[in-house]
Amino acid sequence: MRIAVASGKGGTGKTTIATSLALSLGTASSNNPLFLDCDVEAPNAHLFLHPVFQERVEVGLPVPQVNPDLCISCGRCAEVCQYHAIAILGKKVLVFPQLCHGCGSCGLVCPEDAITERLAVTGVLERGQAKAGFPFAQGVLNVGEPMAVPIIRQLKQWALSQTDGTVILDVPPGTSCPVVESLRGADLLLLVTEPTPFGLHDLKLAIELAYELQIPAGVIVNRDGSASFPPLEALCNEAGVPILLRIPFERQIAEGIAQGLTLVEIQPDYIEIFHQLLDRMLVECK
Repeated sequence: MRIAVASGKGGTGKTTIATSLALSLGTASSNNPLFLDCDVEAPNAHLFLHPVFQERVEVGLPVPQVNPDLCISCGRCAEVCQYHAIAILGKKVLVFPQLCHGCGSCGLVCPEDAITERLAVTGVLERGQAKAGFPFAQGVLNVGEPMAVPIIRQLKQWALSQTDGTVILDVPPGTSCPVVESLRGADLLLLVTEPTPFGLHDLKLAIELAYELQIPAGVIVNRDGSASFPPLEALCNEAGVPILLRIPFERQIAEGIAQGLTLVEIQPDYIEIFHQLLDRMLVECK
């Protein structure tokens, strides 16, 4: 089973939930999870789970390079490239690696076989064991690189090929392409939100994405105050998405998170709460 933990906006406590859920499941030796940090632009789950990495590989995209001795400047490569990563300027072929998506179309249509590919390294994948004993993997996009999706795709292929058990995916915030790629293949989706107008707006977008991808979803309300927030309940009721858990807005929790502790380390009662949460997800998230 693949459980994705996502949020419409950053800072709602998505990683707090994902790491604590993994630790809770890890207490049962028969259900040791694999944790994937798919937030490759700003991975931070390692700060809470303290993995020791045994493997590290560079990854990237195959980008074209043109042999000027063979090229006849016919322009077919530029015509086929829908991302405008190749342009013809007079008799010269210009390649823009930052725009390339690595599809390989330019090399396929070149009549002179003047185009080969080289690996443009855009990030790294790291794999090892979390301090709690379960497997952990993350992707890290190099600073300044514009495309996170290829790193996420390669991370999932690299890590998921070695397990058929429970997987916890810490998804990037928002509803953009990296989120969609992270959610592909997920069986259940936990949406972490906060009871604010901003959180409500982005939760609505996240619920719409879950609907489009046909992934059963439930909501966790983090930093829940003493007063209710009716618009949040109304949205979830209208969308048919259950609120599975409310985590109170408490100073003890905030201080613990700031010190690099997980929720289940701050308040161990949450181990059983997260076990019950998983049971509720299987029943209510349809």
